[in-house]
Amino acid sequence: MIQIEFSEEEIQQLNYERYHHPHPRVQKKMEVLYLKSRRLSHQEIRRLCQISKTTLVSYVRQYQQGGIEQLKQLNYKGKPSQLNEQVKTIEVYFQEHPPRKVAEAQAKIEELTGIKRNPTQIRAFLYRIGMGCRKVGFVPGKGSDPDKIEEQENFRQQKLEPLLEEAKAGKKAVFFVDAAHFVHRAYLGFIWCFTRIFMRSPSGRKRFNVLGAINAVTKEVVSVTNETYINAETVCELLVHLSELDLDIPITLVLDNARYQKCRFVKDVAGFLGIELLYLPSYSPHLNLIERLWRFVRHECLYSKYYEDFASFKSAIADCIENANTEHQEKLESLLSWNFQSFKKVQISTV
Repeated sequence: MIQIEFSEEEIQQLNYERYHHPHPRVQKKMEVLYLKSRRLSHQEIRRLCQISKTTLVSYVRQYQQGGIEQLKQLNYKGKPSQLNEQVKTIEVYFQEHPPRKVAEAQAKIEELTGIKRNPTQIRAFLYRIGMGCRKVGFVPGKGSDPDKIEEQENFRQQKLEPLLEEAKAGKKAVFFVDAAHFVHRAYLGFIWCFTRIFMRSPSGRKRFNVLGAINAVTKEVVSVTNETYINAETVCELLVHLSELDLDIPITLVLDNARYQKCRFVKDVAGFLGIELLYLPSYSPHLNLIERLWRFVRHECLYSKYYEDFASFKSAIADCIENANTEHQEKLESLLSWNFQSFKKVQISTV
């Protein structure tokens, strides 16, 4: 077995490069030499790295000749892909028509260039030109209209962000308000398991309605619940609860344009209680922090969980909301940060 003495500094660098070098082949070289520095046998290194004896010896010789810098050299001179000459054509098309699957990209590339490649080669090519399989986001309703996007940006910069700065300075209490309607049913999610798992679906479709208000600074949640409907009376009940907090600073609620929140009755009650109502632009749920709370509640206590009866279903949701700013404070600090999505520079699919 080839004997090499490694310094502690070299061992640390090999350990770093085996994870952080941008090229996977160089990472494997670093892995081989790192394992050798830990005095593993060549047989064990070949087994762990799944390489031949010849490959292992070549890596070790490279290290002997020039150290770590020599391992970073890639001297493979393969035949350049014919697709490289068609990159611009493919990029222009896929910018406007992003493929949903590798098979779709494969067929379209063959149609555009006359070059046929297998799915593995197509996947590698797509990565090479900077594409990736990313989850599609969505823009609410007419939120993709340039005028609507401009309205949202102006609201965020001129009203919402200054208001939050006042809240941060302790001059105002800002609450984000919205309703969530939790239906007693099966919420399917992902779970680590050895075989696919099935869960029972509760019978019936009873709803647990929650009208909540979350403090933008403390993350405290005030809520009103029922099993019927959220209406103007429910909103007024929430307003009363907020006024009973006995805060020494003015209260501002940020809420959407649902009819039951924007009617004269609600505005009159808010005015009587001294609570300011700030309505979001239409199609702007991304500017309402409490939307993220409802998503958190679903992931925390609904997805992939079975509740046999409606009472336990309600209890799980109510407990999660009630303990949001205590038991889940660390998670919510990150989730409910004041970084709001902007659609000004995003690519919107026309397909």
